[in-house]
Amino acid sequence: MTRVLLMIVGLAVPAFATAGVVDELQAEYRAAGANAPSAEQGRTLWNQTFVVDGEQRSCTTCHDADLRKTGRHAATGKPIEPLAPSVNPVRLTDRGEVTKWLARNCKWTLGRVCTPEERGHLLEFIRTQ
Repeated sequence: MTRVLLMIVGLAVPAFATAGVVDELQAEYRAAGANAPSAEQGRTLWNQTFVVDGEQRSCTTCHDADLRKTGRHAATGKPIEPLAPSVNPVRLTDRGEVTKWLARNCKWTLGRVCTPEERGHLLEFIRTQ
């Protein structure tokens, strides 16, 4: 019984951590003027192609359209663990990692910093996967 309870708690903690971090960031984005986050708008942004330095890029360039799959870094080919919290429960649980990678990946993919609204849409899409 104790073992089962520990397994259940172990699975639930990342879900609570994910909700906490993402909800905190979403509140900050709304305070900065962003509209309510939309997973569907996040999906559209995720799949959108941008031209940066003459190269076509999208989030799927490294992460795949299916966030449950392992991605590959565009330049190095290094594997990137799945982003989907449903298969990788540590995703979206570390605020520092979430903000760092959103900043880096937006600059690389879009050629600029994502707006608070774009970040909100992307996070909402990722957390629903």
